[in-house]
Parts: sequence; structure tokens; C-alpha cells
Amino acid sequence: MINQDIIINNPEMVKKALEKKGVEVNFDGFLDLREQRVKLIQEIEDIRAKRNKLSKQVGEFKRKKKDTTVLFKEIEELKGAITNQEESLQDTEKIINDFLLKLPNLPDEDLLGGGKENNQVIYTHLDKPKFDFKTKDHMELATELGLIDYERAAKMSGKGTWIYSGIGAKLEWALLNFFIDEHHKDNYQFMMLPHILDYESGITAGQFPKFEDDVFWLDGDERQKFLLPTAETALVNLHRNEILDENELPKKYFAYSPCYRKEAGSYRSQERGMIRGYQFNKVEMFQFIKPENSEEAFNELLEKAKGLMSKLGLHYRVAKLAAGDISFAMSRTFDLEVYLPSIDIYKEVSSVSNSRDFQARRGLIRFRNKEGKPEYCHTLNGSGLATSRLVPSILEQNQNKDGSVKIPDVLVPYMKGLKVINPR
Repeated sequence: MINQDIIINNPEMVKKALEKKGVEVNFDGFLDLREQRVKLIQEIEDIRAKRNKLSKQVGEFKRKKKDTTVLFKEIEELKGAITNQEESLQDTEKIINDFLLKLPNLPDEDLLGGGKENNQVIYTHLDKPKFDFKTKDHMELATELGLIDYERAAKMSGKGTWIYSGIGAKLEWALLNFFIDEHHKDNYQFMMLPHILDYESGITAGQFPKFEDDVFWLDGDERQKFLLPTAETALVNLHRNEILDENELPKKYFAYSPCYRKEAGSYRSQERGMIRGYQFNKVEMFQFIKPENSEEAFNELLEKAKGLMSKLGLHYRVAKLAAGDISFAMSRTFDLEVYLPSIDIYKEVSSVSNSRDFQARRGLIRFRNKEGKPEYCHTLNGSGLATSRLVPSILEQNQNKDGSVKIPDVLVPYMKGLKVINPR
């Protein structure tokens, strides 16, 4: 949630910042509501003061044995007036809150406006792989090598799903184990989280109310519980409605989870197989930090994600996303994009993002600073990593002329020494 003070003090700056995200907003009604809220609070305080004064007079009247009937009548009238004004205040605050919940986070000042067309590639690892033979795409390789079963998955679950089979399942699990071991080295706490979350979790993460239709709901139209779209949605809620001690920060977590999203289908006709699906696996990193450590934490998460990709020996790049391409809840995002030779494009396998205090305000996630005052945490996340596009890239980038595929060296210990996947 955007800090209301920023909107009140500089609404034009906020409008221009949100325009970089492609969002047009008029704050006139909001500012009027804020003035109304201040007025209502003052009126309630004035009425209470008057009621308190009358209550003291009741005591004086009783001591002097005077009739208190008129005083009690006026006190009751003031009590009713307070109730009415408090209800009006509650309604006004709900309208303000609903308005703020629909506003995306402000993008960082250094980001370009616009969408994907203005993303900037800031780092590239290795050159594009070159082949002296006719290459195959990951679907063909996975099928011929017996790694993925698309037909049986479609039979039991429909399009946008797949089954890891045999060595394919071992390869997927090897990736996950490799990521988990790497995060343990850096003292991130491993979390196994629920896959079913409540509505408030979606509010805190910044996914609701705007993106309610992007998740799978369990309770029909009531929309009380949903399947997590990413472990980030659960991780950010770990300390919801809590005030942490300053010496507890930073808190660093990572979690493995399947991710369930209503995004199957294709933005491009070439995006087949495992490029886009309803369910995929991911290891997610997350940090709760003090605001002054925000940039340091972002760079740490970015370097960790880059380190994982580099150790896999794959050609990839890092893109600094334009304001219009970062998600609703984020101020800044860098994507790690792996190369897929068969379609000659790069696909995201990690997003490293800084929400600053946006999610913390929505979830009341705070810490008590040295002065003893509650202050909002900053929250950051980074994929470390998603696997559904890594397996295709490993197959395509590491394929050999005879149809075999070389396993990345770092995964060989997790594959019980298997170095090459040979055709059946």
C-alpha cells in the first residue's frame, strides 16, 4: 500500500510515477475523503470532550442534590451522535482503504516508463550456444529420452500440464536439491509452507483485490481460500500483523513449493511444452529487512540467483524491467532470462524484486526501531530458481548430435553420478 502521506503531500509526483506503470489516477476524491476523515475525527473528539464535561457536571449536581435529568438526556444524545459519527468515519476509512488497495506500488525513480519494449539487458552470461547439427526442441528431446509424459498428463489433467518420468523426475528433483543446498550455505532458513492460503494473504502480497481471477479458488464464489501461485505469497505473510525486534532483522527465508497459476496457454504459438503451465516447481528466497538495507539486500538476492544460473552453465541474461513491466506490488524488478534455442527467445526463470514498504503496509509488518517506535519493514523476494523453463533450456542448450543430453556438472552428484542422458 502506498504511504498516504506521500499522496497527500505530493499527489502530482505520485500521479506521474504511476503513469510510468501505465496507471492513470485522479486523487481529488481521495483528498476530499482524507479531509472528511480529519473533520470527522475532530468532531468525534469535540463531542467526547463535551460529554466528559457533562459527566463531571453530573457529579457536581448530585453533590448539590440538583436534578440531573436534563444532563443525562444530553449525555445520551451526545452518545448517539458519537455512534453516528464513528459509523461515518468507519465508512469513510473503508472507502479510503479500498481505493489505496487498488493502487500499485510506486516504481523506483531510475526505471524507464513503458512496458517490455523498454526493458534493459544489463548482463549476459556466456554466448549463445552454436550447433553443427540439426537441433531438436525440448518437447522432442524430453519425449525421445523418456523424461516427460505429455499425453498422459493431458489425459488426467488437460493441457498445460506434464508428468516428469524416470530420469526426468530425477533431473527436476536434482535442480531443487541443488538450490536448497546452495541457500543453506548462506544461512537462509528453510520453510515448508501451506499450499492453501486465506484471502488476507493475497491482500498482503498485493495480489488481491486486482488479481483475484489469476488464482485457483477452493471455496467457489465465497473466495475464502486459494492455492498459492508462488511461495512468495506465503512467505510475505509469515510476520503479518507482527512487530519484530530490530535485532531480529534481517530475516532471510527460502521455500520450495509447487506454484499454481491460471496462466496456461501461450503468448506465442511457439511456447509449447513446459514453457507455460498451470503448475510448476520453484524455490523462492525472501527477506524482511530494515529500510536502510534495502539496496544491499536486493543486490544480494540478485547475485545469489545469478550464481545459481552460472553454476548450471547455461547462457542467460539479466534484464532491468521497465516500470510498466514490473508487477503490481513491486518498486523494482530484475529478471534472469534463460535462452531457448528452439524458439530463439529468452524466458524468465527468476525475478528479483523489491517491494520496499508496500507489502508491509498492507500486512502491518513492522519492527521496533532504536527509539522504540514501530517502523515498516521492507520486503524483497527472488526466485532461486523456477524449474519449468530450466529443464527445457538444459535439454536444448546441452543436446548432442546423437540425441543425448549432457547433465550440468553441479547436478551430477544429485543424479547419482549420471553425466549424460542417452536415448532409449
